Amino acid sequence: MTETSLPIPRFDFDPPEPLTCSLFHLEVLGPEHNDRDYEAWTSSMDHIHASSGFENWKWPHPMTLDENMADMEMHFREYGERTGFTYSILDGDEVIGCVYIYPPKPEQDHLDARVRSWVRVTRAEDDGAVRAELRNWLDTSWSFERTDY
Repeated sequence: MTETSLPIPRFDFDPPEPLTCSLFHLEVLGPEHNDRDYEAWTSSMDHIHASSGFENWKWPHPMTLDENMADMEMHFREYGERTGFTYSILDGDEVIGCVYIYPPKPEQDHLDARVRSWVRVTRAEDDGAVRAELRNWLDTSWSFERTDY
């Protein structure tokens, strides 16, 4: 770390069990989701960019399946390092979306976490219900009081 770089924000706790509800279940995002994750987001890029919280994100952008695998490995590493908790949202074995839970940036000390989620375009009608279930899980199973979601 250089003198001008800031430490990477980390959570100082273990996350709760992944959510399971009638509409979907969560799994920690990892390499085993690569093909299904890639298909879900590459078929839904415009929809994701229009989703709440993703309007100004650089991602999604075109990537190869191998580049997506590197992304899966990065998210899995972040989970172990507590620098981010990313989950695949699944209906059975089908990836229908993703949820990202990150510590606040240093300038966001009024927050406990930054949260974003998306659903694939073919499940757009479920976005509100997915967000409601995720918000309830964040409110009841996590120790967060203030999230940006």
